Amino acid sequence: MKKQLTCAVIQDFSGHGRCSATVALPLLSSYGICCSCVPTAVFSNHSGYDSYFFMDLTPQLPGFIAEWKKLGLEFDGIYTGFLGSADQIDIVENFISSFSIGKIIVDPVMGDNGKIFGTYTDSLCRRMSSLAAKADIITPNVTEACILTSTPYPQTVPTQAFLDELAEKLMRIGPKSAVITGIEQNGCISNMVVTKQKTELVTRPVSGKTRPGTGDVFASVVVARVLNGAALVDAVSFAADFVGKSIALADKLGTEQNAGVPFELLLADGEFRL
Repeated sequence: MKKQLTCAVIQDFSGHGRCSATVALPLLSSYGICCSCVPTAVFSNHSGYDSYFFMDLTPQLPGFIAEWKKLGLEFDGIYTGFLGSADQIDIVENFISSFSIGKIIVDPVMGDNGKIFGTYTDSLCRRMSSLAAKADIITPNVTEACILTSTPYPQTVPTQAFLDELAEKLMRIGPKSAVITGIEQNGCISNMVVTKQKTELVTRPVSGKTRPGTGDVFASVVVARVLNGAALVDAVSFAADFVGKSIALADKLGTEQNAGVPFELLLADGEFRL
C-alpha cells in the first residue's frame, strides 16, 4: 500500500454554517488524505449571517506552529483559505518554508460579488498577492481576482476579453496555475482554468440558489483530487459537477440558504469517488 497523503489545512473554524475547515476536513478525508488543521480564526457561525462572534487567532499561531516543528511534520499539500489578519500572511509563508514537501493551494478568500468581507482589511488584501505568488494553484472568484490584480470589479457580466486580461494579470503575480471560479454568464457558471500553456473554461448550467460555502466545497474537491494525481482541469470539472449536485440537493430538501449545501449526503451516497 502506498504512503498516505497528508495535507495541512490553514483556515478558520466556523461552528455553524458549512464553510472553511468544516467543509475542507471531511471532503479531503473522504479521499483518504490525513488532514492537520491550523485554525486561523474562530467564528460562532459564518459571516453571511446577520451577526456572529469572531476571534482572530494570530497571537496563538506561533506557539501552535512551534509545537508542530518539534514533531518534524511534513505535508504533501498545504491548503490555505480564510486568514484572520495581515500578519498571518508572514506566518503562513514561514509555515510553507518549514513544512511543505508538495503542492501549495491558496484559496484567497477575501470577498464576493464585488464586496470585501467585513473582517478583511486593505492591508490583508494587499498582502494576499505575496502568498498567491508561492502557490501551485490559486482559486480566486472574480472579486478576489480583481482584488489581487488591482482591477476594478466589472459592473456588468464579464466579457471573455476581460477574463483573459484578468487571467494574464493573475499569472504575472507568480502562481503556477489559477482557477477563476464562479463566473456567471448566460444562465451558466464557468470556472476558468489558467496555466502558462493554455486557458480552458469549465461551464455548467446554474443548478439552484446561490449559497455560502460552495466556494469552499469547490476548492476542497479540487485539492483532494489534485493531491491524488488528477490533472487540474479534470479536478475542476469534477468539482463543478459535485457543487452543482450539492446545490440541487439543497434546494430539493429546502435547506436553509445560510446553511450551505448538504454535501455530506452525497458522500454517504457514494457520489464522491476517485
